[in-house]
Amino acid sequence: MLVEAPATIEFDTIDDVVRDIAKGGIVIVTDDADRENEGDLVMAAEKATPAAINFMAKYGRGLICVPVSHERAEQLGLQRMVAQNREMYRTDFTVSVDAARNVSTGISAHDRAETIRTIANRDSKPEDLVQPGHIFPLRAKDGGVLRRAGHTEAAVDLARMAGLQPAGVLCEILHDDGTMARLPELMEFRKTHGLRICTIQSLIAYRRLREKLVECEQVVSLPTDYGEFDLHLYRSTIDGAHHLALVKGAISQAEAVLVRVHSECLTGDVFGS
Repeated sequence: MLVEAPATIEFDTIDDVVRDIAKGGIVIVTDDADRENEGDLVMAAEKATPAAINFMAKYGRGLICVPVSHERAEQLGLQRMVAQNREMYRTDFTVSVDAARNVSTGISAHDRAETIRTIANRDSKPEDLVQPGHIFPLRAKDGGVLRRAGHTEAAVDLARMAGLQPAGVLCEILHDDGTMARLPELMEFRKTHGLRICTIQSLIAYRRLREKLVECEQVVSLPTDYGEFDLHLYRSTIDGAHHLALVKGAISQAEAVLVRVHSECLTGDVFGS
């Protein structure tokens, strides 16, 4: 099934993209024209093979990186490359790595695939990697594309949604002359190599629609001049922010519920101004 975008450009559904990721396939992920305006080859890190890495190096031509969740980066002791990140989009590079075993110089497709799978392996420890190396891990923001609309977060989100370890592989797609490939060229690339393609924006919309983004942490009774209310404390699973909901009576899914959204105002709420 395809989703049609403006200018007759067709993108694949997120469901189809996730299925390909789960099978070890490579997909193309694009961001907005007003951001980096680029397409990256993306796959799940634990599915990396020498053939897949060679394809990225040969046809993508960009820098092969391995986005990982913040938790995985901490588990592996992946330290940030710089103390002060001044890059335009704050891409969170760590010090480059190679696998500590089963590699030679680290640069071959075999060696890079071995390093990537080592990063993705849930049992790997810091001593299973050496620094510096030929693979560049990237730290993804907790909350994924709902916190930062970047290829780093998209790669980790897609791997997670495919039921795999929260680590991906990405490589920018360049022309033969070294310039960046833009959307029309990416669609031709997609046809030539038989790859699925999606946008980060569609991934954001998919997650907002399909995922539960808040958790109820506590419910207490709150007597007021207007009757007895229940006060629900919710925490955002994206940024950890807390939100309050005042509920009157029993809510049934079968009935429409009157809802009022209140914008917090400290002076107004406390002093009634």
